[in-house]
Amino acid sequence: QVQLVESGGGLVQAGGSLRLSCEASESIFSFNAMNWYRQAPGNQRELVATITRIGSASYADSVKGRFTISKDNAKDTVYLQMSTLKPENEALYLCNAVGPNWSGSKNYWGKGTLVTVST
Repeated sequence: QVQLVESGGGLVQAGGSLRLSCEASESIFSFNAMNWYRQAPGNQRELVATITRIGSASYADSVKGRFTISKDNAKDTVYLQMSTLKPENEALYLCNAVGPNWSGSKNYWGKGTLVTVST
């Protein structure tokens, strides 16, 4: 069972930046994709950013140009650099891993890290 541990959340002023990290308990090299989701109170879980096994990145329209997803396979860690944060970005940010095809592309989830944006 892959364990994902997020960190880096906290309180930041609007316009500020944060870098979230998601460390996996095993190698992510062969994982099909690593994703960041977020969930605000009363809202559905929303896909924020994806990075594929080969390093292709994609983003929700609302964060394009402000957020950057990256990964370090040697550290089994995925990052989400968030800049120019807005109050509407406040949420619990969750890391998701999609396992390799031979595992049935099984999904794994972390418990999340909370981002609070003050005005």
